[in-house]
Amino acid sequence: MEDFGIYTLANDVVYDQLVALLNSIEVNVSPDIHICIIPYDDRLNLVNQEIDSRPNVSLFYDPTSLQRWEEFYHEVWNAHPSNNKKNLGHSKWYKKSNLLRKMCAFDGKFDKFVFYDADSLAMSPLNRVLQKLDQYDFVFDDWEHSKPTPVAAFNFSVIEKAISLPESEVRSKIHCSSFFGSKRGIFGNDELEILRKRLVKDQEFTWINERSWWCDADLFSYMTLRSNRPLFNFTQSTNGQDRTGNCADGDPFVNINNVLFNQQGLKPIHRLHYMNYPATYFTHLSKGEDVKISYRDEFLYYRFLKQPEQRPKELKPPSLLTQTTRKLQSAINKLKKFIS
Repeated sequence: MEDFGIYTLANDVVYDQLVALLNSIEVNVSPDIHICIIPYDDRLNLVNQEIDSRPNVSLFYDPTSLQRWEEFYHEVWNAHPSNNKKNLGHSKWYKKSNLLRKMCAFDGKFDKFVFYDADSLAMSPLNRVLQKLDQYDFVFDDWEHSKPTPVAAFNFSVIEKAISLPESEVRSKIHCSSFFGSKRGIFGNDELEILRKRLVKDQEFTWINERSWWCDADLFSYMTLRSNRPLFNFTQSTNGQDRTGNCADGDPFVNINNVLFNQQGLKPIHRLHYMNYPATYFTHLSKGEDVKISYRDEFLYYRFLKQPEQRPKELKPPSLLTQTTRKLQSAINKLKKFIS
């Protein structure tokens, strides 16, 4: 076992984003820290090539861990009545998603760890996270808890009726799954079985807002709520220096030597998260296509940090034929999902 390391979840689809993340960790966190990539699926040719070129990066391979989390989320999501509602437009979505594989980090070799989604850039050292992990079992840095009640992760009235916790207290425990620090061994077999029984047999899946039921982050929020372990979220800190933005598509930042800081107060941020942008945008951008992504220059800087000669010299819009082909393929993919 190792004292501390970093996890991410990736496959070849997010290869360009993975390379940018790895480079940003090397520059802004540490060049020596061990990074373990949890496989999203078996599409790993490019990922394995990248691992071979980096001595401190490895692939997570524990079939038992992968299977136990797959069995958990399949059974839990199958129990929900919305599972069979085709009119939601995402029937059986979870069967096409392995996002909850990131929970394998709890079974890994790092005693303490930080997880980054692959569509992120690391922007500062993790000293503050590690300090908080001396006091807390879960550390987050996001604003999920501030979502309006109708679209928040939880059904607050249901939870208050079940365990007498008011919305204000439950809301403070909501978090994302795109960046978190925690410890090995949490959610072991016995605890996961208890959670499974509560969700399935006791139908505590009703605690999760049906509007967001298909989100791995909301299931994770339920798990941390029910575990009743100490949790810290930097965005709820009493120290104003801790409270920053992190989303590329919504928060203003200032670039100082290719490191982003919160615009208000120039406060350091842990990471830039490119949420809501498809992975294909970054693939096209890396090939020189003019794609509208906020902070795309920062992405390109880290993506080609080790290969600056390969960075596109200029960005050009896609041809009309390319645009038409992509729209047609997108329509076909949506049809396949609907009828599957």
